[in-house]
Amino acid sequence: MTDLATLGQRIRHFRNEAGLTLDQLGSAVGIAGSQLSLMENGRREPRLSLLQGIAGTVGVPVSDLLSEQPPTPRAALEIELDRMQKSAVYQGLGLPAIRPSRTMPDETLASLVGLHRELARRAREAIATPEEARRANTELRQFMRTQDNYMPEIEELAEEAVRGVGHVNGALTHRSVNLMAKKLGFELIFVNDLPHSTRSVTDLENGRIYLPPASIPGGHGLRSMALQALAHRLLDHQEPSSYAEFLRQRLEINYFAAACLMPLTQSVEFLSAAKAERNLAVEDFRDAFGVTHEAAALRFTNLATSHLGMPVHFLRVGEDGALYKGYENDGLQLPTDVTGSTEGQLVCRHWSARTAFGRASRTTEFYQYTDTPTGTYWCSTQTGTASSEEFSITFGVPFADSKWFRGRETTNRATSTCPDENCCRRPAADVSKRWVHKAWPSAKLHAHILAPLPSGTFPGVDDTELYAFLDAHSGE
Repeated sequence: MTDLATLGQRIRHFRNEAGLTLDQLGSAVGIAGSQLSLMENGRREPRLSLLQGIAGTVGVPVSDLLSEQPPTPRAALEIELDRMQKSAVYQGLGLPAIRPSRTMPDETLASLVGLHRELARRAREAIATPEEARRANTELRQFMRTQDNYMPEIEELAEEAVRGVGHVNGALTHRSVNLMAKKLGFELIFVNDLPHSTRSVTDLENGRIYLPPASIPGGHGLRSMALQALAHRLLDHQEPSSYAEFLRQRLEINYFAAACLMPLTQSVEFLSAAKAERNLAVEDFRDAFGVTHEAAALRFTNLATSHLGMPVHFLRVGEDGALYKGYENDGLQLPTDVTGSTEGQLVCRHWSARTAFGRASRTTEFYQYTDTPTGTYWCSTQTGTASSEEFSITFGVPFADSKWFRGRETTNRATSTCPDENCCRRPAADVSKRWVHKAWPSAKLHAHILAPLPSGTFPGVDDTELYAFLDAHSGE
């Protein structure tokens, strides 16, 4: 059924066309005129049998009442004004809602809607501030912790998508991803000139999804980017109205892509079998589905608690010790700032996420037990190299669950007392005394810390560059 505001407008339109008052139509279908008024104002949902009675009385098919199109241009403006006055942006101003009367000129109504559109546009431009982004990200991480990082609705959607193209087991192929796109009416096109602020671009007008060149290293990345673009359509995402909504959409499309590349049924079967043999390993999971180590470790966090009965934690840490991604529901105390944000915080030097960088050979996973104030944890860490720096991916569990994993026999053990600063954040007293006030280092500042995001329709995306790209390719 269409939304209630549009439905109400269409009922009112056809009632007026039939020359009936509220009481006359209400009497004909067996309800009070006041109840019918609530329906016309979008405040009450009518039963299907009642809709059939209304349609018969005003002389139109039920499908005309259920159309998603407002009945008139004025009705469209009234619906848009009502929605905008219910938005958090307007309600935050503390101003009363204006209900357009019959005598309000169309020009006045159009001006009110125009003001609201501009208010919303300016609010969107201001949403990508670092502080708001960090707070929104913190709230989303805390929410996912309550869900054990598991989203059953998206799992079901992904299972349906991979079944629909005949995928049964093993790594999801590029051909299967192409078939998914075609089923949704899209063609995957690889180009060399994507806007620098985008990973992919979906042309809704012409049914095209633009991706980086097919020759770039790592097929997993291209499959994932295409699946993320398709997820926006399958999940019926609308243009984000806040940074929190933008982050939630990004999390959902990433989750969908991972759930397609590592489908629920196959993944749980694989992991359950490995657990039964006490031989769980992220690297085996990675290789079974042809994905990156990071993707496999993150996907493991989706399934570990809900399907294997164990709490877990995940970390992506830069070579400087900064935490770029973090999740836990096993009690591991992640470093946070005063807002509760973990991004950019330094993890303890004694955690495997940092000690793994000190190994001479980094081709295999590094295992370590770490005693912390909240308990002892077993961790598996794999290091890698990005375009600009090295990073580590850590997957870990409480000591009691280490028995299910390969590498549990490791003798590597460390003690961490962080967040106590005496653990690893303060130099030894004798060293400090020797060098204090005797050195002046030039700090390396990460450019992204101070640089504002482009303020377009989507946070971080330059609209001017995006639309120029679409114009250039629309005639092909």
